Amino acid sequence: MSRPSHSPPAFEISLQPAGGGWHCSHLYYTWDRYALAKMSAEQITSGREDAISALDPQGSDAPLRLQTSITSGHKADFGLMLMDPDPLKVDRVHHRLLSGPLGRALLPSYSFVSITEISEYVPSVEEYGQRLVAEGETEGSDTYQAKVKGYADRLQSMNHQRLTPDFPEWPNTCFYPMNKKRKVGENWFLLPKEQRNALMSEHARSGMAFAGKVSQLITVGLGFDDWEWGVTLWAVNPDYLKDIVYRMRFDEASARYAEFGPFLAGYITTAEQMLDHCAIKS
Repeated sequence: MSRPSHSPPAFEISLQPAGGGWHCSHLYYTWDRYALAKMSAEQITSGREDAISALDPQGSDAPLRLQTSITSGHKADFGLMLMDPDPLKVDRVHHRLLSGPLGRALLPSYSFVSITEISEYVPSVEEYGQRLVAEGETEGSDTYQAKVKGYADRLQSMNHQRLTPDFPEWPNTCFYPMNKKRKVGENWFLLPKEQRNALMSEHARSGMAFAGKVSQLITVGLGFDDWEWGVTLWAVNPDYLKDIVYRMRFDEASARYAEFGPFLAGYITTAEQMLDHCAIKS
């Protein structure tokens, strides 16, 4: 009796996203004050040292990106944004916190799991050129060629930032998940691609008005979490978080087709500063 042959897989088997991007987790926690009150000074001191080590972006087992923030309001006390090609390295930070001395006093309050990607709505150089012509530029003119070259020069670095981002050194941050509607008369996924492109182009122009004030990263939760996309914003001033969200609500892509989850706003800190702020002291 012959056995079936086992041909090699057609695609590489890997935990790393095939598109060259990273896994991303937004994790939020609340301190259990009742549990903290039962801990000795020595336990809290040991717990602080362990948490600071676990949340050290330069630690030997740290993911490639690790950011801590103090979260405003009652939704959480602090949040983490973690990114790495290896999802298990991202997840280990969570388990190290829960298994550490302060773990008994930590309550996970929210999470969003996603990956980075280059959106289908990012125009190629050719599509950008076609858009210029549609907006009145003469194909082949000096102005047209200068704009196309400028876009081509920027595109590689912009796509690199979308897939493997550096975090801006700005202190104000906000995260929220979102969906595109699938309602009768407002079904984003039944719109022609050309119409979706036009709507997202309008949306992008609104965002570009905040260059130098706000930095944005969109990660994809489709197949990973309950919401389809996650939006992370960093701003030089908290006013600009408000302003950009308000301005973009008027774009049809948002006003008609978007649904939003909870907003979690906070302020970037070190782990030690977060612990001090949350009064986790012996």
